[in-house]
Order: sequence, then C-alpha cells, then structure tokens
Amino acid sequence: MIITSSKPFEEVLALLEHEDDIFIIGCNVCAAKLKTGGEPEVLDMEARLKAAGKHVVGWALPTAACSVRSYGSLVEKNPAIKDAHCVLVMGCGSGVSIVAKVVDLPIYGSNDTVSLGGSSEGKLLTQLCVMCGDCNIGEFGGFCPKSLCPKGLLNGPCGGATDGKCEVDREKDCVWALIYERLKKIKRLDLLYEVHAPREYGFK
Repeated sequence: MIITSSKPFEEVLALLEHEDDIFIIGCNVCAAKLKTGGEPEVLDMEARLKAAGKHVVGWALPTAACSVRSYGSLVEKNPAIKDAHCVLVMGCGSGVSIVAKVVDLPIYGSNDTVSLGGSSEGKLLTQLCVMCGDCNIGEFGGFCPKSLCPKGLLNGPCGGATDGKCEVDREKDCVWALIYERLKKIKRLDLLYEVHAPREYGFK
C-alpha cells in the first residue's frame, strides 16, 4: 500500500490558482483506504473547490489511479472529462504520473506520497519499505532497517537505544530490538553475525 497524506486544502487551491473546469480523479485502492482519495474525499474536494469559486466539471473513481488504462477508460467512467481544462488526482505520485501519461491536460496532485506501508490487525503501518531496489529484508526477520531505522544501520543498533526504544524517536521501538526478538523467535539468531555492506544509493 502506498502511504499518502492529504495536502492542506489551501495548498491545493494555490496549485489550481490559474485553473478552472477541473476534473477530479480519485483512487479506490490505497488512497481510499487511507481516506485521502476515496469517494467521500473526492466528493468533499468537489464541494470545497466549488465553495472556493472553482468550476468542477466532474469526477471519476478508477479502481486505482496508478493503473488507468487509457483516456478512453476515463471517458467511459465520466464523459465530463472531455470538458475539463485540468485534472486533480487524489492518489499517490505514481497515480499522478500515470494520469499524466494518458490525459493531455495540466495534471495536479492533492496528496503527498509518504512511504510504502500496509495494514495489519486493524492498524495502519507506514515506512515499511523505501523501495531501494536491493531487498534483503528476509535477513532481518521481516523488518527492514533501511526504512525503519532513522540512521539506516544495517549491522546492529546504535548505542543510543534505551529499553528497546529508538534514540531518535522515543515513541518508536528500536527496529534492531524487533529484529533480535523476531530472529530469536524463528531460531535464526545466526543471521545477526552476517556483515552487510553499506547501502548503495546509486541507480542500477
């Protein structure tokens, strides 16, 4: 799940300062679950834009903004897009990019893309993955220190963790404490003796 947060409405309005005849595209997957771009949020955005004096020609809610097949598929959802002079996408950055590939109009995004996450046991989990392209999460018991350790430490904890809490954010568990407990539980503490090279930040 792509984790997004809604931009303040004033910021969205500033993006659309010189635009009108707006068509809104939501996302019925990640953004809907996060309440940043599902149907209720799209309808709320439409109402707020209209109250601010903007003309909204219509909206559509594809299954996922990041998998819009074509301009024609959006027309099928709502032909009013043909009257639009710009599009506001209420999804992640990937959704904005995909819509920009199929719609030849100015495209704007109402959300900030935060991280790759998920949900479990009714809780939203963020920062689970930084999509580094070099995944070795299995060696850490399913917890990624590249995303969950503020210092990005790959070979054990720093000296600042106290009572299993992170030195940088005392509200968070130290990921290395979680890694240790997980590896102990699955009887793979031997993995702690593996030495990992520093993370490569270049593109492959």
